[in-house]
Amino acid sequence: MASLKDLKNRIGSVKNTQKITKAMQMVAASKLRRAQEAAEAARPYAERMEGVIASLGASVQGNDGASPLIAGTGSDQKHLIVVATSGRGLCGGFNTSIVRAAKAKISKLVAAGKDVKILCIGVKGHAQLKSQHGDKIIELVDLGHVKRLQFSDVAPIGEKILSMYEAGEFDVCSLFFAHFQSALTQIVTDQQLIPVSISEVEQAEDAGGANAAYEYEPTEEEILDALLPRNVLVQLFRGLLENAASEQGSRMTAMDNATRNAGDMISNLTLVYNRTRQAVITKELIEIISGAEAL
Repeated sequence: MASLKDLKNRIGSVKNTQKITKAMQMVAASKLRRAQEAAEAARPYAERMEGVIASLGASVQGNDGASPLIAGTGSDQKHLIVVATSGRGLCGGFNTSIVRAAKAKISKLVAAGKDVKILCIGVKGHAQLKSQHGDKIIELVDLGHVKRLQFSDVAPIGEKILSMYEAGEFDVCSLFFAHFQSALTQIVTDQQLIPVSISEVEQAEDAGGANAAYEYEPTEEEILDALLPRNVLVQLFRGLLENAASEQGSRMTAMDNATRNAGDMISNLTLVYNRTRQAVITKELIEIISGAEAL
């Protein structure tokens, strides 16, 4: 049985930990509000751009002059998997759930004989992937120093992906991130960035009037040549904003659970401490009484 001093030290240690987790919960709640506002503000623009791309792409898909970003390379042998995670831990299962989904797809592609390359955004995902798929990781992008994500922070990543596609280094690019729903719920999403999958976004046409007839100036092909590279950057930016909100929501929930668990542990340790102290007092009284009777 632990001594009274050991129990008292342990109770003090858990109380200090509880103060830290409580402070982290409050900080995460504050950051969550800003991150959620940024993610929700980016959604309408990204979704509307998907609708425009779907509307234009449906009319030019299959044409000889269609952009490779919508027509593809004609092959799906080489895949680029972009795994977006956080640069810090203590956020529950946020990073693990994204990496688990990415690993499942990577294993499926490798089993099918595909060539896979991995681009990691965030050191936590890189740390989990390098042990099993280190030979497939081509680059690590660490955005941990960025306090508030801006489009200018994401643009270089998107431009690198586009340049790799133009160089023929991959045929299909997929982005793994967590879509923010609430502080308790984040949905791991696998979004195909390149080529644009018309079948996945063509429902967005209906909201903008799919049956209406439009005349475009300049032509659909020229508009798409300008919009498609921009769409890759926008969808990547939206995914990272969703990730930032999901990270803070998951961290707030994890720290709240840790604070509650620390409170329960303090209660249990205090109960054990009081029982042990009472047992020590009772033992001393018995020894005193026994000694007095002996005299």
